Amino acid sequence: MTTLPVALITAALVRGAAELEHTERGTLLHRLPAWARAENTDPQLTMVESQPSGVRLSFRTVATVIELVVHRSRMNFTGVPARPDGVIDLVVDGVPIAHATTSGGSSTTVDMTTGERVTEVDPPSTARFAGLPATMKTVALWLPHNESVELVELRADAEVQPVEHSARPVWLHHGSSISQGSNAIRPTGIWPAVSARLAEVDLVNLGFGGSALLDPFVARVIRDAPADVISIKMGINLVNTDVMRMRAFGPAVHGFLDTIRDGHPTTPLVLVSPIYCGIHEKTPGPGAFDLSALADGQLRFIATGDPADRARGKLALVDIRAELARVVASRQSSDPNLHYVDGLDLYGEVDARLHPLPDALHPDAETHQLIGERFAERTAGIFAQVSR
Repeated sequence: MTTLPVALITAALVRGAAELEHTERGTLLHRLPAWARAENTDPQLTMVESQPSGVRLSFRTVATVIELVVHRSRMNFTGVPARPDGVIDLVVDGVPIAHATTSGGSSTTVDMTTGERVTEVDPPSTARFAGLPATMKTVALWLPHNESVELVELRADAEVQPVEHSARPVWLHHGSSISQGSNAIRPTGIWPAVSARLAEVDLVNLGFGGSALLDPFVARVIRDAPADVISIKMGINLVNTDVMRMRAFGPAVHGFLDTIRDGHPTTPLVLVSPIYCGIHEKTPGPGAFDLSALADGQLRFIATGDPADRARGKLALVDIRAELARVVASRQSSDPNLHYVDGLDLYGEVDARLHPLPDALHPDAETHQLIGERFAERTAGIFAQVSR
């Protein structure tokens, strides 16, 4: 096989990332800037912010063959089924036309009972896309939403040119693992990517698995980022990590919104409550692995809290939704560009019977599509206001 010329990977080719870090292997993409990462002490957020959900390489080219070499990093847990391999989606002129799975790279297995970690390192993998039309086209390589990848080389049989500044509005979204794309099969199939495609906007996805916790540094990142529409999907992680009580929750939401408004005083801002999740509707967290399911080789989650503790301020999803709706209503007289979307309108109890959450927490690929379509429909008027 003939070796293709190597194209330099620069920030001009990357959409949806905050920073590029140059490593010994290549280029690692971050969705949070260095100053925000420095204020974080949680290894979970450290891991997921470097998983490039919503991030893509975007360029113009007449190339008929394109290759992307990546070194992936994955974490597995002893006794827990491994996540599916990552996927790189090829999108040409806005249409997904092919995909390739990742392999090799670094794999760390953690024994949660002992804390022991074992890491295996294999060669990187190459995503190869051939037979493309020999005409000028806009190419986007959507990177895996569920694993970190270092970009080793980008190769093409013709020149790669950065895309001129997009005329499309920028939508910045922040949420949990559901927004990051857990249980979706492909990066273009996560619900924010589905919505962005339907709304014809450029996505910046700050969906962080297990880490949508009203962190002040995330609010400041959003405050300082360019955005034409902002959405915040908040609640499930506050319940399943059990980090907050009702007394602190409302003021924390106000503070998060206040910080965003310091940088975006009139930008359309959508607050989205949690989708239906039966285990946490009226039962607080913390959430935990269902050990009986693990014994059968299945990954499922359970709620371990006591519903009676809601009277003492512990949070369940019904409480989260009511408080978010109250906060938005209390602010709208002075902030007419603040909107509320009830997560139950995106995925409710009836949907849960028709499309149950496979692990009792995260939607499957079909449900990501459903949620994305519904969000695009319910926010169509908002996005129409900012269309250029």
